[in-house]
Amino acid sequence: MPPRNPWIAVEAGADLTARERLLRRVHEAFFSGASNEEGEFDSPRSVIAASWRRSRRAGVEPEAAGACAPQAFDPDSLADRRAESGLEPGLAMLRALLGAHARDAHHLLIVTDPGGRLLWVEGDRATRRLAERVDLVAGSLWSESAVGTNAMGTSLAIDHAVQVFSAEHVRAAVHGWTCSAAPLHDARTGELMGCVDLTGPANTAHPHSLALVTAAAQAVGGLLVQATSPSHPSAVSVQALGVDHATIGLGDRTLKLSPRHSDIVVLLAAHERGLSAEQLALELFGEQGKPVSVRAELSRLRRVLGNALDADPYRLVGTVQADFLDVERSVEEGRSALALERYPGPLLPRSDAPGVAELRRGLDAGVRATVIRSGDDLLLKRWLESPAGHDDLPALNLLLRRRPGDPTLAILGRHAARLLAQ
Repeated sequence: MPPRNPWIAVEAGADLTARERLLRRVHEAFFSGASNEEGEFDSPRSVIAASWRRSRRAGVEPEAAGACAPQAFDPDSLADRRAESGLEPGLAMLRALLGAHARDAHHLLIVTDPGGRLLWVEGDRATRRLAERVDLVAGSLWSESAVGTNAMGTSLAIDHAVQVFSAEHVRAAVHGWTCSAAPLHDARTGELMGCVDLTGPANTAHPHSLALVTAAAQAVGGLLVQATSPSHPSAVSVQALGVDHATIGLGDRTLKLSPRHSDIVVLLAAHERGLSAEQLALELFGEQGKPVSVRAELSRLRRVLGNALDADPYRLVGTVQADFLDVERSVEEGRSALALERYPGPLLPRSDAPGVAELRRGLDAGVRATVIRSGDDLLLKRWLESPAGHDDLPALNLLLRRRPGDPTLAILGRHAARLLAQ
């Protein structure tokens, strides 16, 4: 008989072997499409039956070949994913509340993000080795739509604590396991941030596992604060023209960035749809760039920017305004006077990042071209007096030819002679 509480899989003192044998028959009948009009076999618990139907609609096959769970991200990005999750503040309490039980009962303590991606998998070495055989490892994806019914994925799908035992799992490869999971919420906002799970061999199943994870999830809710800011900023502003260190405005905060973080923020502002770690590595370091180094830098940057920096792909969140983008827009609109007015100097002039250097050259060329096309000698003179146009000898010669003998151009004429001499 199924337990009276619909959320637990077994009652205390239940015959686990008999229960497992029964569930295997129920599982086989359900996924083979056998009719149960005569009531020949038991039905699964209502929560499991609903999950099985969702799993079947998602195309999850009990005997599917290959990996039990797909890899959602590579190990090199694990530190970034953990930092981005906002769950780290609650981890110490989860370990204190559940760690001893996990070790003593040969269970794993698992914490996921809201999508069912495993961030932490902790427990004794022997149990972790067994778990690796079914892809219960950090970086794997255990959402219900990816691997079918399991406590982590199902608790996230229904936003409720649940226990799953043996053949209640859709995938046959994990019929030898039991798991109990409860969703984790930010107590201030109610936002679903992931789940906490206890997973172990099926012969260790006990209803108190579900009570433990439920209590632990409630206890840490108040600690789950979203990184450095509670919500995404509505607007992000970047100032990077004529300076070596960009500044970024986030709501009422203004932050001065390091040179490398300045490069990253400028590149992300220039690519509205975001960039992968691999693309950023090329933009920052060229062909020698390594994504692992970029991810480490982005992890540090996220501690500064909080939720203004998103991942998958990496991008700035909110409405992004940047001084160099304003100049680009003026150039595209042919508003030469406004473009020059908005252009106090080159984009991060000392940056050697290939992507930034390309943006800098394009911006210089765009402003120069729109000024020359305007035919306005005063604008051209202002360009030549600006930091970007100071050594533009062809434009200087053009102005001197247009205004021969103009006494106001005497200083520029001497500068032209020096440039020619050099």
